[in-house]
Amino acid sequence: MPSRRYPAPTCISAQASAFIDAAEPLAPVDLAPAAMAERRRAIGASMGPGGEAVQRALGVSVRQADIAGVPVQWIEPQGGGAGVLLYFFGGGFITGSPEEDLAITARLAQLSGAGVCAPRYRLAPEHPYPAAVEDGWAVYQALAGRHMALAGESAGGNLCLVLMRRAADQGVALPAAVALLSPWCDLTHQGDTIRTLDGLDPTLDYPNQLSHMSKAYAAGHALDAPEISPLFAAVPPGFPPALISSGTRDLLLSDCARLAAKLRRAGVSVDMRVAEGMWHVFEYYPELPEALESLQGIAAFLRRHLDRQGA
Repeated sequence: MPSRRYPAPTCISAQASAFIDAAEPLAPVDLAPAAMAERRRAIGASMGPGGEAVQRALGVSVRQADIAGVPVQWIEPQGGGAGVLLYFFGGGFITGSPEEDLAITARLAQLSGAGVCAPRYRLAPEHPYPAAVEDGWAVYQALAGRHMALAGESAGGNLCLVLMRRAADQGVALPAAVALLSPWCDLTHQGDTIRTLDGLDPTLDYPNQLSHMSKAYAAGHALDAPEISPLFAAVPPGFPPALISSGTRDLLLSDCARLAAKLRRAGVSVDMRVAEGMWHVFEYYPELPEALESLQGIAAFLRRHLDRQGA
């Protein structure tokens, strides 16, 4: 990690400031099977309890199911959901699970009033591209006839973009809206903030993490291929209104900015929100007031467009 490491700004919450100042240097990703198993176990043990606490506090229900052969987790608000939010977790395509994302999905279910479906897509390096896309596409097609919005974080935001392009190409209905939390949409890593924010995002870096994750996922496919780096894909006709969330310390802020600009040039309505002092997918951390504030705004955006679709 670079020695250039700035302390937290004074204008963010005490919780966010403490998170930044306590962050440890990021260790290189080890893709060996035993190391990957331990990495996934450790992340699940760290993030799972917080998500479960949020879910219990909100009173939303969680159940496991299967859609088109893909395991999914359903998160339903009290009284049942009005519409469906298809949500894809992040983790660089090598880690992640619906359980680890409960702090996000439980809040989105409760705040939006929609039932959230979180597919448990397959992970690299055991299952590289196109496994995650095929799993996501199977679930998307099964739900496409319903009153639906789409959302995802980081690698999950990548999947959202790829699936909407597939849907448009194959004449399948597009969602009412899409919310993208720090979407990882350029696996060639050409963006400015990959370098300018190196060492300032407490949760993500390029040399130790993204460089390994992208190669593990692509598994020899071109990193600039449209289904691997959807920033380079054509914007399909009928692309729905989009909300993009990022932060001033998000290593992928440039991915978000370039995606927003590309969508706007194509005539898409884009609401890009950049939170002061926040890092990559800061919504993932339930202790942050900034996370709740962001999810409240995302849920309101999704609910507004779901209501318009159903009108």
